[in-house]
Order: sequence, then structure tokens, then C-alpha cells
Amino acid sequence: MIATKQMDVRANIKKYFDLAFDGEPVIVSRKENRNVVIISEAEYNELVKAKRNEEYLVKLDESFKQFEEGKTISFRMEELREMESEDWKPTSKVLDWMKRIERENE
Repeated sequence: MIATKQMDVRANIKKYFDLAFDGEPVIVSRKENRNVVIISEAEYNELVKAKRNEEYLVKLDESFKQFEEGKTISFRMEELREMESEDWKPTSKVLDWMKRIERENE
């Protein structure tokens, strides 16, 4: 990782962009500690992907926790197809589950 001043980046922008493209992050120091980091697009995309994956894993953990606590409901494929209908009304299975969850959240 390379640290440099904003003035140096202005004077040698190609050099610092090439360094970033080659995998060397460049920290640009600025007034009031408002620093920035120059990285390649590929590295940026990897960081974004890692963040999305982390968020997805958190959602999976929460879903699994809800499953372990019995806060989920399962349906057969036929039931799901019936739910697609515009005139579908919640069945007793759905209503009972909703009541149970409501009681638990009180």
C-alpha cells in the first residue's frame, strides 16, 4: 500500500492509476483526514461482491435461526400455486401460524 499527497497524485496521476491497476492500493491524504483510496475496478468489484456475500450470509443465519425457533411455515408446491390466484384467501394453516407468531411477539 502506498500513501501519497493529493498534489503528488495530480502531478503523477498515470503513475498512481497504474499502481492501483497492478494491485497496489494508493492512499491519498487530504486535509481534515478526508483521505481516499485508489484501487482498481477489479479490486473494487471484489470488495462489493464480498460485502454482498456477507449480507447474504447474515440473512441466511437469521433465516436458520427463525427455522430453529419454529418461526417458519412450509408449503407444498400445490399450496404455493393456489396462492398465486387473485381470489386466494389465507387457509387455516396460514391463519393459525400468523396467530401463533403474533402471540410470541407480544
